[in-house]
Amino acid sequence: MRHPPYGPRELGRTGVTVPPLGLGCAPLGNLYRAVPEPRARAVVRTALATGAGYFDTAPHYGVGLSEERLGRALRGQDRATYTLSTKVGRRLRPLASGERAAGEGFVDTPARARVWDLSRDGIRATLDASLTRLGVDAVDIVYLHDVEDRLREVYETGFPALAELRAQGVVRAVGFGMNHSDALARLVADLDVDVVLCAGRWTLLERTALDDLLPVCARRGTSVVVGGVYNSGLLADPSPGAPYNYAPAPGAVLDRARQLAYVCAEFDVPLKAAALRFPFGHRAVAAAVVGAATPDEMAENARLFTHDIPDGLWHTLVARGLLDPDLPLPLND
Repeated sequence: MRHPPYGPRELGRTGVTVPPLGLGCAPLGNLYRAVPEPRARAVVRTALATGAGYFDTAPHYGVGLSEERLGRALRGQDRATYTLSTKVGRRLRPLASGERAAGEGFVDTPARARVWDLSRDGIRATLDASLTRLGVDAVDIVYLHDVEDRLREVYETGFPALAELRAQGVVRAVGFGMNHSDALARLVADLDVDVVLCAGRWTLLERTALDDLLPVCARRGTSVVVGGVYNSGLLADPSPGAPYNYAPAPGAVLDRARQLAYVCAEFDVPLKAAALRFPFGHRAVAAAVVGAATPDEMAENARLFTHDIPDGLWHTLVARGLLDPDLPLPLND
């Protein structure tokens, strides 16, 4: 049986494995709201306890706060029991006297600023600083982060620097993380990419990645980690004012999300469970990373991830025009 997606999956041909459900650690960096330190630690411990031992973080998340908190929460944990990824592209520096930090969605953050730096030395320095904050000797995966508008630098210095780190054994898997599946598709086609983290473009509401990224990943043997399965929250709670792609959902999109929820209810399947499972219909998808700001949220995601979903739900969504008929479905083989 292919689904539910139990068991670890290898990323490309790297030997790096991830559980199918991981924790996206942006909330640990105080994304939109402050998370107390004990709660952040409890979220990480809950992820470990539920088998979601893949942690994805970045210097961007709370200007280093997410990495610091994740490192403290994992201190003393056997390094072989979890997989860890971080990102490069934004280097951090202390704030100058009188300078104010740009929050970029994060609150109550350390006194640091982000600086774009895709140079070879900048990427190495960024990774070294991340390792210090995380309190580990190495991470398993490094992504170039949100570089869709810096592709020239990616080709000239950014990706060659990552490939060099991989060749030296400093990191085992390299790739890209962003919301833009078209840019990811180009990069996978052109470069030796092990894994990509694609957020929000392969969900119950969006098929963009199927039309550009997923076919080239399948052809090239590149694994896909899916983020943003709830499309910023709309597929978690499709109520008026719910966010979709970081803004209030347009009326037509909200209506479609509600219709998805109605059909799911007919099959006694929570909408969130369907949203978590859907991406695994495509064979290139190795894992989904989902954020959690409380241990209860993490436990709920883990529980819903293995919720029994009958094939009839997917066929009904297609029959009612809520999913396109050419989509690969996560059927119970």
